Amino acid sequence: MKLLVVDDEMNIRRVVREYAEFEGYEVDEAADGMEAVTKAKETDYDLIIMDIMMPRFDGYSACKEIRKTKNTPIIMLSARAEEYDKLYGFELGIDDYVVKPFSPKELMARVKAVTSRKAAQQPAVPERMAFEGLEIDMAGREVYVNGQKANMTPKEYDLLFYLVKNRNIALTRDKLLEEVWGYDFFGDDRTVDTHIKMLRNSLGEYRKYIVTLRGMGYKFEA
Repeated sequence: MKLLVVDDEMNIRRVVREYAEFEGYEVDEAADGMEAVTKAKETDYDLIIMDIMMPRFDGYSACKEIRKTKNTPIIMLSARAEEYDKLYGFELGIDDYVVKPFSPKELMARVKAVTSRKAAQQPAVPERMAFEGLEIDMAGREVYVNGQKANMTPKEYDLLFYLVKNRNIALTRDKLLEEVWGYDFFGDDRTVDTHIKMLRNSLGEYRKYIVTLRGMGYKFEA
């Protein structure tokens, strides 16, 4: 598996490279967001580790640009631990958020968890479903609303696909955090609620299929 490590601090790139190569990963490096975008366009990485505060092009901007063409899993690194920064990152479609200073061993555990989760979420066979004007192509990871392709973040896709696969089943917020974000994710109920709100906005009139279960969670009712 191939990783891209993006950080303007050479020492951090070196440490992450050493641990990643010890775990058997192939590693590329980029010193800023602009270089990261160029490399991500040219190469299909299995995961990108991206710092937020960088010169020329910050991590958020680089993530936005990469997400226009690819759904490569992204783990953000940041010295800022504010909830706003984390939620903004998840709204952009990142998969995990690690606060500096961090343990390289823990980072590698998160890399393994994210890549394993992504592999497990790939449907075994092509599957396409329709609910009125809402079409969901799980194999192609595409969603159409009245014939128009929906522009959603990778985490919105993950959340919708999990809800649809378990349609008509009541799912607690904890269950959604566990299955969509993973055991290693240090989040809370607000993370689920934020993404449900984003998902409903993306689905337009078909938001009606995502039913709120007061005091519990959600379900896709169809």
